[in-house]
Amino acid sequence: MDMAVAEFGRNISCLLTDAFSVFACEMAQNMHVKWVPFWVPAPYCLSAHIYTDIIHKTYANACGNGNGGVVGGLKPIDKTLDVTPGLSTMRFCDLSDEVLQGDSNSSLFSQTLYRMSKVLPQASAIVMNSFQEMNSTFITNDLKSKFQDVFSVGFLTLTLPPPPLPPSHSDTTGCLPWLDKQKPTTVAYISFGTVAAVPPNEFVALAEALEASGVPFLWSLRDNFKQILPNGFVQRTSLQGKIVPWAPQSHVLAHSAVGVYVTHCGYNSVFESIVGEVPMICRPILGDNMMNGRMVEAVWGIGVRVEGVVFTKNGMLKSLELVLRHEQGRRMGEKIKELKEVVVKAAGSNGIASKDFKTFVELISK
Repeated sequence: MDMAVAEFGRNISCLLTDAFSVFACEMAQNMHVKWVPFWVPAPYCLSAHIYTDIIHKTYANACGNGNGGVVGGLKPIDKTLDVTPGLSTMRFCDLSDEVLQGDSNSSLFSQTLYRMSKVLPQASAIVMNSFQEMNSTFITNDLKSKFQDVFSVGFLTLTLPPPPLPPSHSDTTGCLPWLDKQKPTTVAYISFGTVAAVPPNEFVALAEALEASGVPFLWSLRDNFKQILPNGFVQRTSLQGKIVPWAPQSHVLAHSAVGVYVTHCGYNSVFESIVGEVPMICRPILGDNMMNGRMVEAVWGIGVRVEGVVFTKNGMLKSLELVLRHEQGRRMGEKIKELKEVVVKAAGSNGIASKDFKTFVELISK
């Protein structure tokens, strides 16, 4: 930073960092400048971290009660988070171990997250990768009471309103030309991002369900995972589906042929699906995935989590049938269109994101 100051002749007045880079707080204090962390996951995930002590204590007390904490047939892990503002829809099982265990977890990652929950409120402001209009008033107001300023500037990975699809012939992956040949809202698009992966037995169950269902599918699957698939699967389903090592996801989800997105429920992926108006089948894997999946299914009603939150052949067949062929799936489609309208409007010049971004720029420019 000293080299940058010397080169450009301007003093640093603010550190804008990822929220997980908690060391930046002390750096900013030593430099006597503002620290503004950027929170990438959902606001409700931030709430869970801020209340990690209360959550840990409540969960530990519930587990310590007689009969293993089971009350009314519910295990502690299945109980709702009534102790935290705006999270009553969530359950303890939706939280990561790091949040549930608080400062009692000895791993370095857990210690970093716990320290983050204590340090973030010291920031000059926090910038949210979110539209305030999508969040509950309880969460919004509570977070504003915990920080000096909260700026919801919208999703940095979304282009809104969404641009038209590029010409199919320009897609070197072959996904769009293949989708052009399919009927509207019939294709299952499967992708678990670039980091997450399900266990091998679940890959097999998913593949078996796709083959048995006859549903056309486009699967973004890295080459090193193909060896896990059932013997002969690729050959037998060559007319039914297409497997690619990478897919232009936002373009795929915007294509009229796609009727369902089988996803790990990454935060950005969920909103790409909303903008594409594609209901989801959720198989959460790690981090914030479980909370996002709960929002998709229980709050917004735009998808369903796979039975038991693991892929089985029968469970996946039920989910595909539900979303693609049942009345409930049609209602999901209607709800996701309504949510898209909220998102597009929120991204407009009269949305809170536009105003918050201007205020944010003013803050860091002082």
